[in-house]
Amino acid sequence: MKRVITYGTYDLLHYGHIELLRRAREMGDYLIVALSTDEFNRIKNKKSYYNYEQRKMMLESIRYVDLVIPEDDWGQKERDVERYDVDTFVMGHDWEGEFDFLKDKCEFDFLKDKCEVIYLKRTEGISTTQIKKELYGKDAR
Repeated sequence: MKRVITYGTYDLLHYGHIELLRRAREMGDYLIVALSTDEFNRIKNKKSYYNYEQRKMMLESIRYVDLVIPEDDWGQKERDVERYDVDTFVMGHDWEGEFDFLKDKCEFDFLKDKCEVIYLKRTEGISTTQIKKELYGKDAR
């Protein structure tokens, strides 16, 4: 069985999220989604409309998702790959490249010695940030 893992907040669930999950699931037989907890989101300076349990329930109802686990800290990715015997790590392409402290983003190529790392192109025309900006008139994280 080929296991795939991805990470995210998945707030204001939209078709771009569904497309990412569908494409990630196509890469294997079992998709694990590590969902950022409310506490971890506070560390990342992100505010979610839905709380962790609500976001988890929505993800669990998506047919492409086999398991939802909590994401509590930046360092757990390597542990999760080992614990869940992951073959493929998938993230959106905006995470690829050098660590940017202003954007609080980094690449995950350090996992390549443990599993395949794939950066998927994001679905154009949709993002949670875009939705929040259009709804609230500002760039809310």
